[in-house]
Amino acid sequence: MYMDDRTLSDLLSGFGLSEKEIDTYLSLLEHGEAKASTIATAAGVSKRYVYSVSESLAARGFVEVNDHAVPTTIRANPPEEVIERLRADVEAIRPGLEDRFSRVEPDAEQFEVVKSRVTVLKRIRTLIEGADEELTLSLPASLLPEFHEALTAAVDRGVLVLLIVSDAGEETADPSAVAGVASVVRRWGEAMPTLLAADSAVGMVSPAELLSRANSDRQAIIFAQEQLTPVIAGSFLGNYWPVATESWIAEPASLPAEYTNFRHAAFQAMVHRDAGTTLRAIVGGRDTVTGETVEVDGEVRLVRQSLVEPTTNEFPVQHSIAIETPDGTVTIGGRGAFIEDVEADLVRLEAV
Repeated sequence: MYMDDRTLSDLLSGFGLSEKEIDTYLSLLEHGEAKASTIATAAGVSKRYVYSVSESLAARGFVEVNDHAVPTTIRANPPEEVIERLRADVEAIRPGLEDRFSRVEPDAEQFEVVKSRVTVLKRIRTLIEGADEELTLSLPASLLPEFHEALTAAVDRGVLVLLIVSDAGEETADPSAVAGVASVVRRWGEAMPTLLAADSAVGMVSPAELLSRANSDRQAIIFAQEQLTPVIAGSFLGNYWPVATESWIAEPASLPAEYTNFRHAAFQAMVHRDAGTTLRAIVGGRDTVTGETVEVDGEVRLVRQSLVEPTTNEFPVQHSIAIETPDGTVTIGGRGAFIEDVEADLVRLEAV
């Protein structure tokens, strides 16, 4: 099939050749083998430039320079050899490109379907390492060692980590086996899907078979949608969390402490009260009736939660704090609160 010079030049430029390099190379192809002066005249460049370009083209396998002859001649390599060399170079970069592509997070408002077990594991690690405030996650017990370090680091940087170890044998019944990997760890003897929600921003659902079998034909879904990620966290806490057995609870955090994640504030309030600490809460947020910005301050009287035993919530996924203020009892909820008096943006906990 005939190809015009412009199309051929455009394609060659895709392999990193400059316009002058392409002109020189095409002139060499027409001559087969020629002196530098001949090519310089045909390509409209200087003789010195031909020598320079020839060295570059030779390094890429396009030509051969015979500097043993007098004068020096330059020969174009057969096209099939050049094409084979280019094909080998392209194949050589494939693993590197695929590896980097597998690390890319889905863009906001985008779904990603993942078929590879290796890719799902990389995504889980990336999401754990990127969490800033809250992480809800279910993992089969066999994979816990692989993510132990990343989970521990998340706890250390102040992330509320709620972990269910599924398909768990007796080896995970000992609290020391899971100590430090989460704020709260629960275990369940049955297999369950891997559910992950990070900071109410990114979520993932993966069938159990995809992580347990290398040749599974099942697929995981990863998405970055603020409307959907809380649904995953809600399903995790409402459907799976209650049936799992509590194995580990982290020690209360040092006070005073501030939380923009309300569930973390409710968790800390509960474990501090269980430890006998009398708490004061200073809360900034909005009145759920008027929408006005408010700040309330008072002693914590009651915590409604389902994160640790004994649970004190009145309905699934309820998390609220009641504080006693000079104007009476005020109930505090998190993002989207409507039955409480205040929707909190920031909660500061202090020991009285």
